Amino acid sequence: MCRLFGMTASPERVRATFWLLEAPDSLARQSRREPDGTGLGVFRADGTPDVEKQPLAAYQDRQFAEEAKERESTTFLAHVRYASNGGLDPRNTHPFTQRGRIFAHNGVIGDLDTLDDALGEYRDLVRGDTDSERFFALITRSIDRHDGDITAGITEAAHWVAERLGVFAINMILTTPSELWALRYPDTHDLFVLQRAAGGGHGDRHLEHASPAGRIRARSGALAEHPAVVVASEKMDEDPGWQNLRSGELLHVGRDLAVTRQVVLDRPPRRRLTLDDLGAHAKASQTGR
Repeated sequence: MCRLFGMTASPERVRATFWLLEAPDSLARQSRREPDGTGLGVFRADGTPDVEKQPLAAYQDRQFAEEAKERESTTFLAHVRYASNGGLDPRNTHPFTQRGRIFAHNGVIGDLDTLDDALGEYRDLVRGDTDSERFFALITRSIDRHDGDITAGITEAAHWVAERLGVFAINMILTTPSELWALRYPDTHDLFVLQRAAGGGHGDRHLEHASPAGRIRARSGALAEHPAVVVASEKMDEDPGWQNLRSGELLHVGRDLAVTRQVVLDRPPRRRLTLDDLGAHAKASQTGR
């Protein structure tokens, strides 16, 4: 399945280094099929989103994904994609940007014609073919309807999807220059959060996280001195502080790292999709096979 990683050290700008795929001879790579895209989103000092991404295929140069990327930001969002819909194209590769925000998603949403009809003029924000970017546009529409309230916008959009569309999962992370939101819904896939004190559990260590699947690795020496909040689709180390978000739980990390968690969807989707409802490609994207 797609791998999500989000981190915020707000209000501090910190340097972090990311590897979105491990070395060519890793066991993880040998045992899993090729991914369909990688991407990393940060914010420049002036608050402008800066997203670097590339679709991947067996015939393409893998250097982009294998090389280390050092970036400075208050918030970070990394994604490794296994495509459920949309071809191998930069337009379909996460993360996406809209209205100065960065977004990535793991899951499958059905009934895209219905979603397109609901988007109206906001359909113009969608450049590619994915359900993820359409869901982001729906969130953007709802944020505008709530006068810029991102929490309310995510909540409204997620409710709309859960009531009207087929849903396998809509796990997502959204970042701004100073804040981070994450939603797990329903309980199809995990989404973990770690509130990390400066120096971690031992109080004197830099951040060094690596996903068990060998897909995303992050390092930051600055976080030996600054606290951070990390969200990921897998527990990325042995820290006992990792907590799985509950189904329907929306996490918000404010500009001062204050964490708010609330269940905004307390019932299953009206039409919950299963693996048997998905096509072969979508099924593979959600199982990692």
